[in-house]
Amino acid sequence: MQTTNHLLMIRPVDFKFNEQTAGNNKFQVASTESDVQSQALKEFDDFVDLLRKNDVDVTVVDDTLQPETPDSIFPNNWVSFHDDSTIYLYPMFSENRRLERRREILDGLTEKFEVNNVNDLSFYETANIFLEGTGSMVLDRANKIAYACLSIRTEVEAFNNFCQLAGYKSVIFNALDSSGFPIYHTNVMMCIGDRFAVICFDSIANLYERDFVRKVLKLTNKEIINISYDQMNHFAGNMLQVSNAQGESLLVMSEQAYLSLTKDQISALEKYSRIIYAPIYTIEKNGGGSARCMLAEIHLPEKSQ
Repeated sequence: MQTTNHLLMIRPVDFKFNEQTAGNNKFQVASTESDVQSQALKEFDDFVDLLRKNDVDVTVVDDTLQPETPDSIFPNNWVSFHDDSTIYLYPMFSENRRLERRREILDGLTEKFEVNNVNDLSFYETANIFLEGTGSMVLDRANKIAYACLSIRTEVEAFNNFCQLAGYKSVIFNALDSSGFPIYHTNVMMCIGDRFAVICFDSIANLYERDFVRKVLKLTNKEIINISYDQMNHFAGNMLQVSNAQGESLLVMSEQAYLSLTKDQISALEKYSRIIYAPIYTIEKNGGGSARCMLAEIHLPEKSQ
């Protein structure tokens, strides 16, 4: 299954602009406001309420003040959960983001979900090789294909290791922003749904790579919804398709992303999912990530009650 009804979210206690990540995340902008944490907390809580009102199962874990982890609100970078009862842990570029990996979070999930194996790839950090989870990779779980645009945070060796361990085919390419700088995470320029793909083809400058990605998407029967650089910069690529308790398909995004879409793009997406969106402007501005980054999908099998 491409989608799940179960999500993990980390409630922030000290959210702020992270100096350690800003050098290669061009989506980050330091705020001059003094109440960034309180604004982010309200955005987070309202987002959780929106998901729960739409019958999505959200496990919320409170962050801790120590150690200092300003980006903990984006758990999809350090962990992913799979339907074969496996958890993957990932090597993180920023030293303060490595502290987000908390064993007690995983232990808490084992009360509800089956976990048979934990593959810890964080050892790559000692060699300065990084792969930041489902930020670095966009997974077509149904077809077992992993898409990744290369950057300092997404390196071939770790990516290929994940694909080998998880049984995924790899699709590797380069993606650049409008100034020619490598895009730090794949999930800001593309989203894979069960029957559609949202992607900024302009960012794939190499025409061979662009055609190859397009070919793979078409071979897997995805309707392609192409977005512009400007829409990507408003996080229109940072969406996640989920399902609710009734099995309804939902497409989750930020308000900023939704407002950047054209009527035709919205119509195309609504053929496959009902769109829900949340205003998370403070989180997007200071964190350089959006709605999809805040959601770690739990595909682990549920334990029988």
